[in-house]
Amino acid sequence: MVFKVNWDEFKEFKQNNQKIDDNFIVLLNFIKSYYRILNLADIFDMLKEDEVAVMMLEKRNITDAEDLENYLYKLKNG
Repeated sequence: MVFKVNWDEFKEFKQNNQKIDDNFIVLLNFIKSYYRILNLADIFDMLKEDEVAVMMLEKRNITDAEDLENYLYKLKNG
C-alpha cells in the first residue's frame, strides 16, 4: 500500500525540525517518523506518487530507490 504525503502534517513536522534546512531531508525524516516507513524502496515508491516529491527527486537526479540510497550515502559520508 502506497501512502500519500500529508503536506499539512509535514509542515508541522518541519516546524519542529528547524535545524535542518534541506526540505528533501526533512521530508525523508517525516516519512520515516510519521508513516514509519524505513525501507528505501517503499519510501521511493511513496515519493514518486507525489508531484512535489517528484520535483525534489528530479532536482537531485534520483530516478529509483538505488539512486536514493546512493544520494543518502553520499550525504552521510561526504
